[in-house]
Amino acid sequence: MHILFLSKSYPPTIGGIENQNRDVAASLSTIANVTTIANTRGKKFLPFFLPYVFAKALLLLRKHDAVLVGDGVLAPIAFALSLFAPRKIYASIIHGLDITFAKKQSLLGTIYRFVNIPALRHLDLLIAVGNQTIIEAARAGIPKSKCVFIPNAVDPENVVADRSRKDLEKLLGRNLESTFVVLRVGRFVKHKGVEWFIRNVLPMLPDDIIFVAAGGRVRSKAGDEDAYLACRRATRETNLETRIHLLTDLPWSDMQTLFSTADIVVSPNIRTPGSMEGFGINAIEAAACERVVIASDLDGLKDAIKHNTSGILVEPGNPRAFATPILEFLDDEERRTAFGARAREYVLTNFTLEKMAKRYLQALEKAQDKKQK
Repeated sequence: MHILFLSKSYPPTIGGIENQNRDVAASLSTIANVTTIANTRGKKFLPFFLPYVFAKALLLLRKHDAVLVGDGVLAPIAFALSLFAPRKIYASIIHGLDITFAKKQSLLGTIYRFVNIPALRHLDLLIAVGNQTIIEAARAGIPKSKCVFIPNAVDPENVVADRSRKDLEKLLGRNLESTFVVLRVGRFVKHKGVEWFIRNVLPMLPDDIIFVAAGGRVRSKAGDEDAYLACRRATRETNLETRIHLLTDLPWSDMQTLFSTADIVVSPNIRTPGSMEGFGINAIEAAACERVVIASDLDGLKDAIKHNTSGILVEPGNPRAFATPILEFLDDEERRTAFGARAREYVLTNFTLEKMAKRYLQALEKAQDKKQK
């Protein structure tokens, strides 16, 4: 199959969708003929990228069997292309925000609701990164029959690194002797639960436990709002400045250090109207590094984590539910090590790039067969 892959979010820009789109393109290229047109300059370049990608895709369309777009923002581009070559397959990857953004009470939210959602409905195939995304899509009037769940994947060689505690001390600028490190990785947005964790869970933990939150800040008015300043305010108001590190826009080498040396990784997501976790790629990245992951039993995290195998799922918004397993694992290094090894094996078995690519190709071929009948 010849696949034309269009992405508005692509490295070197840092972000979960950027990395996911890169991995989809790279892994699919090993088993299919893939031409990628990607925006590598971030959201500011998007107004220029949209007409460019449409024009270039239109020129290349006749040489390809399918058009796959990296998220719902490009769904109108895929729909417009289908008007010129209706016999080909048109598909979109959909992440959580691709659906929930339509609920935003803003001009962009209104445009998305009346343009992008109808465009998604007209495509042949929607590849959802989480089952909750399919549920939200159905609520938005998108037929479930067009949706298929294919989980994201991870390249362990890109995440795991030979780093020591000394490397972590250098990164944080402090001595970590007799100290445990709890890590949260992800953008600074409300539904990721960083502010909630600082206010509600960290005060319940002993003083020898510090909390590190690392991720990108939101600098665009589109999508989720930036929550970094709220996290800083929570740090001051709880008088926990000496126990909290808020790190933004780190290079990947520093992220590898965090994944490879933290004691516990948490994903304390909270329910937030108009937003959700599409999958939870950081949970499988941490598990690939043999970290114990304690996460909210919520949204796409339920697809990324198998309870008691690759992580621990707990009740969202319950501080004690988080504090208890954190303390239990930190008090038992042998159990922590064994659990981390088991988590890594689960990820290597279920979330490989090779498996993800085969699932994508099978879904596209099935959509092609259905359309030809």
